[in-house]
Amino acid sequence: MAVTAQMVKELRDKTGAGMMDCKTALQEADGDMDAAVDWLRAKGLAKAAKKAGRVAAEGLIGIAEADGKAAIVEVNSETDFVARNDQFQALVLKVAEAALSTDGSVAAVKAADMAGAGKSVEGALTDAVATIGENMVLRRSAVLEANPGVVATYVHAASAPGLGKIGVLVALQSNGDKEKLAALGRQIAMHIAAASPLSVDVDGLDADVVARERAVFAEQARESGKPANIIEKMVDGRMRKFYEESVLLKQAFVIDPDKSVEQAIADAEKDAGAAIALTNFVCFRLGEGVEREEEDFAAEVAAAAGSR
Repeated sequence: MAVTAQMVKELRDKTGAGMMDCKTALQEADGDMDAAVDWLRAKGLAKAAKKAGRVAAEGLIGIAEADGKAAIVEVNSETDFVARNDQFQALVLKVAEAALSTDGSVAAVKAADMAGAGKSVEGALTDAVATIGENMVLRRSAVLEANPGVVATYVHAASAPGLGKIGVLVALQSNGDKEKLAALGRQIAMHIAAASPLSVDVDGLDADVVARERAVFAEQARESGKPANIIEKMVDGRMRKFYEESVLLKQAFVIDPDKSVEQAIADAEKDAGAAIALTNFVCFRLGEGVEREEEDFAAEVAAAAGSR
């Protein structure tokens, strides 16, 4: 029986499976819709697609390292229970390792080969959804390089080596001693996890964020009734304070609050034997920015009572 586009669409609407999978299923079932649905279910594809609509805001941050390079990924699951699963943890580490060979974009990581799986990262995740029984999403990823230099890493609330709830990468470009650089980079990574900077330096701040802060400070200053020239100085002073709180190099170093991160790096140059430039950092916090479904417990109880 010939498989039509309308049949493929109908099966896709029923199962949520991919278009090519639906076409293959119909071909395997000789056009029988119910048999095609069963074929997809047997392959785990319909189950994976059905679960893809559920919010996945738990999971793990995974980090993989190589010489002068490191990758970080966030793979979300629906429950923290799955995040503690050995199979899921191994999966996240393999996704991070696969990311090392890419530019760090989610699309590139999904298309990368998963070591030992004989398929792409995206294919391995789809299989894992069917096997483990929860929706899983590669939400974001990044890769940093420092040549010459090191990319230091830190995982906070680690559940296993390279896995945790917060992950940080710090790129330090330098010809200095790599052990010294790695130690400094780890301290800075820990600082980032604690202090949440917005950018490496002032130039790296989002222009819209800077404009919004300046506008707020200007409005606050105008309420003082001071002359325009005084207001401008007040705004400049508050912006300096904002930079000290938001820009990594200007923040007070959590390891030694008497100096800024910038000063700590300058002090470390003598020990490392060369100039050090902090070129970039990445900090992923698990579930950051994910809108979680709010459960109305009262409505749920009422609905359950009404069904009796």
